Amino acid sequence: MLTLTDLSKLTHKSLPLVTGIVNDLVQDGYVVEHGLAPSTGGRRALTFLLNKEKQKFIVAVSVDQLITTVVIYDMLNNIQVEPAKIYLNLADEQTSMALFISFITGYIAKSGISEEQILGIGIGMPGVINAKLGVNHTFFKIKNEGNLKNYLSDALKFPVYIDNDSSLIALAELKFGEGRNMKDVMVVNIGWGIGLGMIINGDIFRGHSGYAGEFSHIPLSQSNKLCSCGKRGCLEVDTSLLVLVERAKAEIAAGISSRLEQLFLDDSKLPGEHFLIAARDGDPLAVSILSDAAFLIGKGLSTLIHILNPELIVLGGRGATAGKIFMAPIQHAINEFCIPRLADHTKISVSASAERSELLGAAILVVENCQFN
Repeated sequence: MLTLTDLSKLTHKSLPLVTGIVNDLVQDGYVVEHGLAPSTGGRRALTFLLNKEKQKFIVAVSVDQLITTVVIYDMLNNIQVEPAKIYLNLADEQTSMALFISFITGYIAKSGISEEQILGIGIGMPGVINAKLGVNHTFFKIKNEGNLKNYLSDALKFPVYIDNDSSLIALAELKFGEGRNMKDVMVVNIGWGIGLGMIINGDIFRGHSGYAGEFSHIPLSQSNKLCSCGKRGCLEVDTSLLVLVERAKAEIAAGISSRLEQLFLDDSKLPGEHFLIAARDGDPLAVSILSDAAFLIGKGLSTLIHILNPELIVLGGRGATAGKIFMAPIQHAINEFCIPRLADHTKISVSASAERSELLGAAILVVENCQFN
């Protein structure tokens, strides 16, 4: 229940613009008047609510290299249908697309929500993505660099909008999270890889071709190991969760004692999930490995601070559930490699929504691009 003045302040838009938009929504039946606000000394203002009789819902999907999660939100960002997830290996190009479509279709069918009430489907996924063209050059590739957005729209029978996972995490932080009311923010997506969502001058920055933010491919590694991108020396080969798990397994095989030895035998969760749990619980091996990776991430962030001078860096994504462990070594690296005058003006925080940010960002993507009817 908000007044026009409330909406103007929340959206940072002029009162005449907000008034015009709200009047249109009232005329179309999406918004209804809800009486007068309490008196503040002058004329009491009208308040407005979304019309429940014309309620719309949004299907939000987060895809990473191994896990796909889907949830349905209402227009107030409340979860309408509980999230569901499937273990889906994107590297398996033969089966991943068909399984994905079947999973999303089945989830929507079981939700009990009519097709007419669904506004659209927002999908965040890893890879080199041009959101404007609807193309993912890394995963779910369509022949001849075809349009993935259109392909999924046809297959799922709903409007579909896709974007890079890190950009959507940044979008969620910008609208509802740590980056709200800020102009220049870097959002690090810590997951199976290391992504970066960039907020510059208050907007998501995607670069000339839409591919900005490939932070994990900054050449900072001393390893000669080949990266998934086909190059050597990428930050990802020392810092991704997949690499940290392999390092933990090697240390255990060499005789290092760790709770991870038992956790890795439990296949109800992926090894990376077990690794983060062990780190949060203070397992010495997991904490040590994670701290080494965090220091390298901090070294990379020092480069970003020097180039972009952000006011805030947010640690987000799956790995942010162990964000407190990342903080100290990242700060250590920034203190060591960054010019103090620049570092002193950049705050570092851990996302409060962690894994949920990408889903929320996917929902925002739909609302910002859809056409109400």
